[in-house]
Amino acid sequence: MKLTKFLALSALVFPVFAFANPIQKNLDLTSHWSGYAALILFLLAYILVMVEEFTCFRKSKPVIFAAGIIWAMIAWVYASQGFPHSAEVALRSNLLEYSELLLFLLVAMTYIEAMKERQIFEALKTWLVNKGLSLRQLFWLTGFLAFFLSPIADNLTTALIMGAVVIAVGGNNVRFVSIAFVNIVVAANAGGSFSPFGDITTLMVWQSGTVEFHQFFNLFIPALINFVVPASIMHFAIDKTSNTSNTATSSIIAIKTGGILIVVLFILAIATAVSFHNFLHLPPAMGMMLGLSYLMIASFYIRKGVRGSDDDFDIFKKIARAEWDTLLFFFGIILSVGGLAFIGYLTFVSEIMYSSIGATNANILVGVLSAIVDNIPVMFAVLAMNPDMNLNQWLLVTLAAGVGGSLLSIGSAAGVALMGQSKGLYTFTSHLKWTPVIALGYIASVYAHILINGS
Repeated sequence: MKLTKFLALSALVFPVFAFANPIQKNLDLTSHWSGYAALILFLLAYILVMVEEFTCFRKSKPVIFAAGIIWAMIAWVYASQGFPHSAEVALRSNLLEYSELLLFLLVAMTYIEAMKERQIFEALKTWLVNKGLSLRQLFWLTGFLAFFLSPIADNLTTALIMGAVVIAVGGNNVRFVSIAFVNIVVAANAGGSFSPFGDITTLMVWQSGTVEFHQFFNLFIPALINFVVPASIMHFAIDKTSNTSNTATSSIIAIKTGGILIVVLFILAIATAVSFHNFLHLPPAMGMMLGLSYLMIASFYIRKGVRGSDDDFDIFKKIARAEWDTLLFFFGIILSVGGLAFIGYLTFVSEIMYSSIGATNANILVGVLSAIVDNIPVMFAVLAMNPDMNLNQWLLVTLAAGVGGSLLSIGSAAGVALMGQSKGLYTFTSHLKWTPVIALGYIASVYAHILINGS
């Protein structure tokens, strides 16, 4: 009897002793050696990601290594306690989440590569040069396009499109490309925060039934402020000269066969993804894969039309040229953070936040955490806790998780994707220089939400 009381008390004081209960399947490993080891391993991997530009060690390598070791430790501990399949079930859930993101990204990147090869962006570059737009005008144009396209096409796809335009037009002006990419990340994340289709976190909130479809648009003005405030400051850091070589040209870049068709198919693919989710209640990735089939079928006729010439359009070559380092980086991040969540760290932190500092401060802090960790597992932890909050607090946490990732380049899918797309022109460090300015926009947007919608 005394031994039973001792074990019961020990399970409360030291969670690792709770392993003795054969019914328990969700073990609290936050105080276990495996939990400490997983946390340290993830932090070390994350440090290597942040110093990638100095070490030239690709960001996907350390996080994939960390993910594998973290889940191996979790599975070993669970198996040793008589739950050999608990970790497997949790890992499969994480893999499903990643697979949807992977397929969505892969299709978007393939379309971008196809449009590049068909000289869509080269033609746009020539048109913009001949228009005589200044770099500042181009800065605002891509920013506003990113803000208003991301609610429809999602922030990641929009950032990839606008990023390709900036690279095509910006030429070798590293400073301009870097600042423009920061602006695109902020604008795309801000635009994606007031639409259920703009970001994965907004989809999660919408699917949970916490916020209705039309209620997301209450965040439009706060989101716009989040974009405009830092953009207005960055505006003065851009050279007033015209774009690229600073000289207009009358040369015309001809779009290759099927180029316009690919643009139309890309818009149709996005519409298909949105329709699959909105009307058929299917994952958007399935709609994007159907959209990829549009391009695959069209590529057959494009190749047939140019056969016998040097212009051989091969869709599978475009798939191979996708930014695989970025795609694999997402694998490592989602699986690593998912492992930490399964261990219990995210729930532990969330419980402390909402019980000690209140919903408003906790939701603001969620935005900061989303820039450091990732907004998907952070928002998942909040939804799993289901704290007692009114509609405006749920809108606040949705806004914070959506725009908070802009504080760091690795805090959002848009930032990570553009780091891969820019080939070193836009880096973690170049984004970090503007973090204080972005933070001003973050604070202003939160204040605007509380002022307009309440708390």
